[in-house]
Amino acid sequence: MRARNGRTVRDLRRENRTAVLQRLYFDGSMSRYSLGPATGLSSGSISNVVAELLADGLVEEAGSVDSDGGRPRTLLRIAPGSGHMIGVDVGETRVRVELFDLSFAELARTERPLATGKPHSQARYDVDLIVGHIRDGIAEVLNAANLTSERLLGVGIGVPGIVERTTEGGAVVHGQTIGWDAVPLERMLRLSEQLPHTVPYFVDNGAKTLGQAEMWFGAGRGARNAVVVLFGSGVGACVVTDDVEHGRAVEWGHLTVRVQGRRCRCGALGCLEAYAGAEALLERWQEAGGRPPQDADEETALTAMLAAAYPQDGTEPDSVAEAVLAETAEYLGAGLSDLINLFQPERILVGGWAGLQLGSRFLESVRAHAFSYALTYPAGRVGIDLGTLGPDAVTVGAATLPLADFFAHGGRRAEAVREKELPAWQTKLGDRSAQ
Repeated sequence: MRARNGRTVRDLRRENRTAVLQRLYFDGSMSRYSLGPATGLSSGSISNVVAELLADGLVEEAGSVDSDGGRPRTLLRIAPGSGHMIGVDVGETRVRVELFDLSFAELARTERPLATGKPHSQARYDVDLIVGHIRDGIAEVLNAANLTSERLLGVGIGVPGIVERTTEGGAVVHGQTIGWDAVPLERMLRLSEQLPHTVPYFVDNGAKTLGQAEMWFGAGRGARNAVVVLFGSGVGACVVTDDVEHGRAVEWGHLTVRVQGRRCRCGALGCLEAYAGAEALLERWQEAGGRPPQDADEETALTAMLAAAYPQDGTEPDSVAEAVLAETAEYLGAGLSDLINLFQPERILVGGWAGLQLGSRFLESVRAHAFSYALTYPAGRVGIDLGTLGPDAVTVGAATLPLADFFAHGGRRAEAVREKELPAWQTKLGDRSAQ
């Protein structure tokens, strides 16, 4: 049966299930009585939906609360063990894989370090190597939690670069800075047949997954317009507006901040990433006469640079490191001012392992430069703060991708993908051509 607006009864039931699940998930335990006004559904619809969700094991009872003179009202909550998600961060220094239940309790984690080397080596992003790390990581966390793959809602993967959706190959990654030219990552993972076809892969830009994590669970909650920036070896951003509810990744790191400037690893001149990314920052320190620790990974080297510029033991600061960081703060501020002028957000949140390290030291300076370069009106309405989910938030955000899809389908798992049956004429005439 189809309603006047084109939606079927099945569509309406799915939307009702989605509304109840999301309200219980984000607001916590509620009674049937409270769910009605919170979702806008009738008491009859609430009763039907809750009965279905209890029968499916997605919702469970969680005690009771007193009512106004009547019987105590039973509280309902999402059953944490009724679904599981895997989040993967294909980062600049490692591939991290984490397994979560619906409450985002971490059940297992593993990391696969990527080789380091200067100058920037794209060899460490060998596609087959990365695919192998993802497959091995998935197997390891499932084995550690003693969980079968059939119980997964899906696997979310955050990657550097632009992600294109294709009909035949699924998600295709264009990662210019890491040497990925139209890499069919989703198809390559699916070809391994490691997971059943009922378990989907969701591939998206790492800055976007970080943005979704902060908007759902972190410092972005409650904001309608925000920009979440990711600082690691490189630089990226996710813009969340009323028009783009789940965010849109923007290649902010490749905004030109200096004509005929430093060569960026994307190949262009003068990109923000060539001045503000951790890799470029360490290179600039060394070029200016600084002494980064030899054979250290970027996280260790950046920690050493900050310690040299801001010593805690009373020694004199390293003037070279101090000057490079001061210049970097101005570049970052100028870059943030462009985001302020373009998108006029309520909040800008700084995340990523390098962003959190740097921000803890000179966020005030970055703010001052951003406001000095930005237009007065939007600058007066934006707050610039650090993200609150820590340096591993990309995996959390990646795991929200299958969870969001699960909600969108009313808490129903994906059905097995059936092979498309060819039309009869195509089969018969194909037989003739083979004769």
